[in-house]
Amino acid sequence: MNKKTLLSISLSAFIAGCATSPVPEESAEIAKVNDYPTRDRVEYVFNCIAKHGGLGGSKAYINQYACGCKIDKIAEKLTFEEYESARTFSYLKKTPGENGAAFRDPKQSKDLRTRLKEAEAYAESQCFVM
Repeated sequence: MNKKTLLSISLSAFIAGCATSPVPEESAEIAKVNDYPTRDRVEYVFNCIAKHGGLGGSKAYINQYACGCKIDKIAEKLTFEEYESARTFSYLKKTPGENGAAFRDPKQSKDLRTRLKEAEAYAESQCFVM
């Protein structure tokens, strides 16, 4: 066998080995926690800061870390898709009449809204917001 053939076989085996290597469980968990887009994390933090004392002064500076902690804790409990759906259901359930029933009544809506409340309570217990 010549060097070119041996190199080609070795390279093919190496590439095939990399392609079939399983993703470590820890990496998959990190990817799950970090699947929230930055824009949505920032929006959550700004809304949280505004809710807990405005956007000016030292209190806002301190709360930015606590609010960042909260969205991280929520991300531990819900995928971004679940979080986004739960927020949508929560917002639109207030729509009056039959139109709102489509967002209030389905089991999926109730389950996701409950899970979001639980994740928010967990985040509140883990992160100190003033």
